[in-house]
Amino acid sequence: MRCAASNPNDLVVAAKMAEVELKDVGKELPADSPVTPTSEGIMARSYPRESGSSAAASPTAEPSANAGEGNPGLLAPNVIKMPQASAMKRPDPQQNGGEAFVNRDGTVAEAPRMKKIQFADQKQEFNKRPSKIGRRSLSRSISQSSTDSYSSAASYTDSSDDETSPRDKQQKNSKGNGDFCIKNIKQADFGRREIEIAEQEMPALMALRKRAQGEKPLAGAKVVGCTHITAQTAVLMETLSALGAQCRWAACNIYSTQNEVAAALAEGGFSVFAWKGESEDDFWWCIDRCVNVEGWQPNMILDDGGDLTHWIYKKYPNMFKKIKGIVEESVTGVHRLYQLSKAGKLCVPAMNVNDSVTKQKFDNLYCCRESILDGLKRTTDVMFGGKQVVVCGYGEVGKGCCAALKAMGAIVYVTEIDPICALQACMDGFRLVKLNEVVRQVDIVITCTGNKNVVVRENLDRMKNGCIVCNMGHSNTEIDVASLRTPELTWERVRSQVDHVIWPDGKRIVLLAEGRLLNLSCSTVPTFVLSITATTQALALIELYNAPDGRYKQDVYLLPKKMDEYVASLHLPTFDAHLTELSDEQAKYLGLNKNGPFKPNYYRY
Repeated sequence: MRCAASNPNDLVVAAKMAEVELKDVGKELPADSPVTPTSEGIMARSYPRESGSSAAASPTAEPSANAGEGNPGLLAPNVIKMPQASAMKRPDPQQNGGEAFVNRDGTVAEAPRMKKIQFADQKQEFNKRPSKIGRRSLSRSISQSSTDSYSSAASYTDSSDDETSPRDKQQKNSKGNGDFCIKNIKQADFGRREIEIAEQEMPALMALRKRAQGEKPLAGAKVVGCTHITAQTAVLMETLSALGAQCRWAACNIYSTQNEVAAALAEGGFSVFAWKGESEDDFWWCIDRCVNVEGWQPNMILDDGGDLTHWIYKKYPNMFKKIKGIVEESVTGVHRLYQLSKAGKLCVPAMNVNDSVTKQKFDNLYCCRESILDGLKRTTDVMFGGKQVVVCGYGEVGKGCCAALKAMGAIVYVTEIDPICALQACMDGFRLVKLNEVVRQVDIVITCTGNKNVVVRENLDRMKNGCIVCNMGHSNTEIDVASLRTPELTWERVRSQVDHVIWPDGKRIVLLAEGRLLNLSCSTVPTFVLSITATTQALALIELYNAPDGRYKQDVYLLPKKMDEYVASLHLPTFDAHLTELSDEQAKYLGLNKNGPFKPNYYRY
């Protein structure tokens, strides 16, 4: 309570009023003390507040045990600072905004000054220097992968005191199992909580567990997977396990692994080989550890990007004799499968999940519509209003990115090779351009094509100072990052997954995730949308694994539309949505089965 009276008499009156108002407060402190301990009941009467919002009740509000030693101004955690009638405080204009206490007789006394305390661990934080082992993670290596990708010039790991490579560690879970390689098994409890949160937003997978767990449709299946290892993937893996499958997993991206989730999976008995900030060599080593294990032969592949499939073709082609099928979910991976099929080299059936309606229309469109903003905000804190942005590609990913940026007030240009997609962009109100027409003026460049060399060195040289460059496609081939590894350009790490690339004249661009997938490298993606994709993947595995011989040839297939509709139906209860049912007469008129499928395969949603 502050007293704003202008004369001594008014101050005395105000003091007496406060004394009556706080008459239940405990005994007075000595005159030289401005505060007194108060009970929670008194605090509740004097200052009403919402339950659960008390700073005193919050563990995060507690000072350290030693914080108040020798300083009477610091109270114990359960003590609240209260002004007393005998010593009310008010601003003192003569003390530069400091506080003074007004006694009952109207005299003003200066309040005791509080000392600033610097905790020991704060000093240590600024004194840390990279160790020799830590500096090793900053090494620049140029190695080529099957995706024509270039591992980062600076494969920085996440912040951790322990910079030892996971490959050099001997780790075991609480049951003594050591068939995994992750960052830190001690993070398992944190990862388990993240998985539990994800389960709440993945209703279809949880429903699939309940409906099919008794049947065990994947009993005997040995699934080797290479996807982003996140809390959502963990829910998928545990669902596959509940359906009877054995799983071994590696990451499809060196930056997207959530270390605590990998730890939770390892603690749960899964063979996981991944950590955030892998080098290119680590990446392939982890895939090899998943595949090349004595006494275990995979019979199903779940891939995201095609790297796992490529590795098995390259190193262990004989394994395909026992593999029943491949499930692929990315544009890049599907493109490679079609290339193998066209060349007559695809020796097992493959399911193209990416072009399933429930993957393309939801994961590619709605997921990217939300996660593009998240990734850019977390890395650059950029404000979108009025910014000029060029989005390369107007497929489902590009459509989602453009819609989000336009809604935030950005001026959006689109580049496109397909006249149909280009016309869609024009009809949606976007200006269709060539990249070289706008590259000098735009503030942000985003690639969404799945192609290679979409943004080349010539484009990068012409960009304005401070231009943000990033990629929303799966592969890191869209931006020619390798062309920036030259002596005349300087690389400067700003924060995790954010680099300044500086030209000799001082111009710099902001490169995100070194050209890799922005949303999963720099932020997260909406769990509910991933529930749709993960359920589609699970059903594709079940379909291929249980299909009778001869149903699927050595070719690439789309998931049957009936399964697409089933995946969608499993998510509708979340919205309390109620489907209309066809009458017999209506079904006959349309020539449909009352239970679907409701659209022909050629229908464009």
